[in-house]
Formats: sequence, structure tokens, C-alpha cells
Amino acid sequence: MLDVRRLRLLRELAHRGTIAAVAESLKFTASAVSQQLSALEREAGVPLLERTGRRVTLTPAGQTLAQYAETVLGQLEQADAYLARARQGLGGALRIGAFPTAGQAIIPAALLELARDHPGVEPMVREIEPADVANALRSGELDVALTHEYSFVSASAEPGVDTTALCTETMFLATLPGPTSIAGCHAEPWVTAMPGTLCHRMTIRACQAAGFTPRVRHQVDDFTATLALVRIGQGVALVPQLGATNPPPEVVLTPTLLHRRTRIAYRSGASEHPAVTAITRALQAAVPTGLLESTVD
Repeated sequence: MLDVRRLRLLRELAHRGTIAAVAESLKFTASAVSQQLSALEREAGVPLLERTGRRVTLTPAGQTLAQYAETVLGQLEQADAYLARARQGLGGALRIGAFPTAGQAIIPAALLELARDHPGVEPMVREIEPADVANALRSGELDVALTHEYSFVSASAEPGVDTTALCTETMFLATLPGPTSIAGCHAEPWVTAMPGTLCHRMTIRACQAAGFTPRVRHQVDDFTATLALVRIGQGVALVPQLGATNPPPEVVLTPTLLHRRTRIAYRSGASEHPAVTAITRALQAAVPTGLLESTVD
């Protein structure tokens, strides 16, 4: 019989690519991960890993077993959800991931809602980049998380992770009085998020769609800081609705046809877990009225 804990390691290796990354994610040593994967190979009776020097890749059998592992782990999540529903009362830790603007505008109200309906639940919030959500969910670091995608930057499906739509925000062009279109800002310096983030990629692609590549002067992830830079004439920027609720009076916010869409993410098979159901309802109730267009699946 194959060991489920070892199957989880194989699944993580398929996603993360290196034993070192698996070890770091699951708080193991690299040697412990390597030993457990070798034990899984012995259980399977066929080679699962191909070792070339310090590199390790999955063999065809290893790739197929990793796909089966996704199914097995999803069914275990369903079983855990069933048992949680069978127990009396909802309690225990609930680890929640959120990006900064959602952490300010949605999470506090959601936690109040959750505490009122389920006082036994202990929410534990952690700020996380949407790009890191899938790995954090699969490794068990988080139980549920808010993630997002932008116009021009769609999120790809992540194995082992399911999502539910939460809300949609308009993206605003933030400027001083003057140009009120992206194309009209082709000669302006730009303030973008940090490279590697979805927001940065969206800004670059939106400008390219308008016929130019932006001249980036500042790179910051905090939208309050972004608007402060716009206020003193240091550039223009694209800012989501949640990040533009209290703009400086000098800044002009012009709505665009671009959007940011927020989704609730959780492990595959966990959609019916009462804790996931409870926080999903609380998050839906916490979407600011009149600020966001709720688009729940």
C-alpha cells in the first residue's frame, strides 16, 4: 500500500521542481524528503525519479503517480469535510491568506461576521502574494486564501486548487489634472507594482495594448504610496478600486475598462468543508456595498 504522506511529497515535487523547494515548503530537511521519496519508489516497485547529478526529475511512472496523488488527496479532503460536518459545532484554527488591499477592505469585516456566527473558529490571517497561494494551500500552510487576476493577466488553473468568484473591481487611471486615458499618458513616467507581480504585468500589457511601452520611474506595491507619488507629480498609475478608496484630493481617478477579479481559493475537495463554507459566506457578506460588483459562482 502506498503511503499517503509520501504521495504528498511526490505531488509537491511535481509542482515545485526540486527536492530543496519541497523541503523548504514542508519544513523538512532535503535529506528527509529524499529518503521518503526513495521509500515511495520501493513501495511502487518502479523508478519514480531520475537523478542526474544533483538534479531530480520525475520518470513517466512518477508523473502518472503524481496525477493519481492529486485525485487521492482531493478525495481525502472530501472525507475530511464529511467528518467535519458530522462533528458538533465548528471550531479550531482557520488559516487565511490575503493580499494587502483585501486585508484592509474585506478581511476585517469578514472576521467580524465569522466570529458572530462561529465563535469557536480561530482565524489566523497571513499576507501573501497571489502567485504564492497555490503552493501554500497544497502544502497545508493555508486553508483558504484570496487571490486575484487582472484584465490582460488571467490566472492559470492550479492542480489541487479550486476557486470561487468573490468580486470584481474597476481599475482606475490615477493622474494629476491632464490626460485621462492610458494612451494619453504615453509620455508620462509611470508608477507600477514590483516586477513579477500580476499588477505590474497588467500595467505593462495595458500600456502596450494602448500602443506604447511605459517609462517606469517607481516600483512600489503599496497603493497608498503609489497615489502619494502620483500626487507629487512623480508619475501616473493604474490602481484597483480597493486601493483607491481615499485618494489625495489632487489626484484624478478615471475609470477604465480594465478590472481586477478576486477569487476565494482552497484545496480541491474542500469546498464543502464547513470552515471553508463559513469563511466563504463571511467574505461574500464583507464585500463593500457599492464599491465592488459581487460575482459569486
